[in-house]
Amino acid sequence: MPLKKSTPPSAISRRSFIKTAGMTAAAFTIVPRFVLGGQGYRAPSDKLYIAGIGVGGKGQSDIASFAKSGKAEIAYLCDVHDSRAANSVKAFPKAVYYKDFRKMLDKEHKHIDAVSVSTPDHNHAVQAMAAMQLGKHVYVQKPLTHDIYEARMLTEAAKKYKVVTQMGNQGASGDGVRKLMEWYQAGLIGEVNEVYCWTNRPVWPQGIAWSDKKTAVPADLDWDLWLGTAPYKEYVEKLVPFNWRGWWDYGTGALGDMGCHIVEPPFRVLGLQYPTDVTASVGSVYVDEFKRGYFPDSCPPSSYTVLTFPGKNGKTVKMHWMDGGIQPERPEELGANEIMGDGGNGVIFIGSKGKMMCGTYGADPKLLPTSRNKEDKTPQTIKRVPGGAEGHYAQWVEACLAGYGKMEVSSPFEIAGPLTETVLMGNLAIRSFDVRVPKADKPDQFDFPGRNIKLLWDGANMKITNFDAANQFVKREYRQGWKLGA
Repeated sequence: MPLKKSTPPSAISRRSFIKTAGMTAAAFTIVPRFVLGGQGYRAPSDKLYIAGIGVGGKGQSDIASFAKSGKAEIAYLCDVHDSRAANSVKAFPKAVYYKDFRKMLDKEHKHIDAVSVSTPDHNHAVQAMAAMQLGKHVYVQKPLTHDIYEARMLTEAAKKYKVVTQMGNQGASGDGVRKLMEWYQAGLIGEVNEVYCWTNRPVWPQGIAWSDKKTAVPADLDWDLWLGTAPYKEYVEKLVPFNWRGWWDYGTGALGDMGCHIVEPPFRVLGLQYPTDVTASVGSVYVDEFKRGYFPDSCPPSSYTVLTFPGKNGKTVKMHWMDGGIQPERPEELGANEIMGDGGNGVIFIGSKGKMMCGTYGADPKLLPTSRNKEDKTPQTIKRVPGGAEGHYAQWVEACLAGYGKMEVSSPFEIAGPLTETVLMGNLAIRSFDVRVPKADKPDQFDFPGRNIKLLWDGANMKITNFDAANQFVKREYRQGWKLGA
């Protein structure tokens, strides 16, 4: 179906003008909320006017979920790939369509209350920051950003611009993580100083060489806009719309894809902040006998990282992350035929008095052995989000309507930022594994100084203190013409 072109603000009379005096009462039910009385004001029938950046795939389900709340109007759609956006255009026929988010925000910001960002990881930060600088509330898909520096900047910007923020890790609103918190706070498993997290991701190609086959860019895709902050490369087949996740220029690998869902429960239950150190090992791809492939642009097929955090009473907490199908040892308390986690993904908390586990999103929490759950009478002390994980969207909509600081959300940037930094710290260690330097006596051979060491992290200053080459992964250089606001 043909996509509607953008229209000037003056053309959107349903939002900007009252045609007749007799329509005045009705018009006040649909004009943007800021027209009605400023930040914090809420009329009984008020709606949140949302612009979606990236409206295919996950973006499509995101904006549909906002609309399902009954208190949001999807007023603008923006996507660089017309065919990916087509379903959203059909679902929201009144919404105005753009390809370039910068033009949309420049022309339409007076008619927008909030912005949803559901694009590839490498463009999250610039899109979210542009919206926040205009005073727009933002919902950003996980991981919050591609780089550690970006996560810190968005966290600070949320406070600076006083906007309601939420990351798209819906498990943060689920009942499961709250049950885990109640068990831990009640002392059912004692003190936790070790936790295991794992995923069966990646489910896309990784540990491979960049394709040398030139392919024509699809006619309905703006390739330059899709690249955004990333270095320019010729278009290759099967990168869009999904497999970009396995390439460091655009994605953040299995850890970035699933970490914010799986690491979030221990992060919240144990009250973790910035890690102090990290180690990593990665799966190898051999291209010949005793010849290990070197593909630094692609995320590895599997990885294992261990992050250390300050714990209670001067102790530390060690968080183990495993991906690519690697799983931790089964707890002795788990029956032989009982599923660990949810099968492909999970978390196990190792306590001084017992253990507990959950699946993705903190779902289906269990005390171990599972027979303990039948006798559990732990009182509910933590308020639940209406609708649980699915209520994550409506929660943000309600908070935006109420105004900054008026309502609690489950994953505001003050929580999502440090969580994302933790996830990306694992990636920093994984990428450091491939840093190589020529040997002094054999320049055609290489040393890998980032392997088999512990990277020490100065969280306040966002810096690895004992291996400077790793700091290139804290903040990347954007392509010319792109920058992150402040």
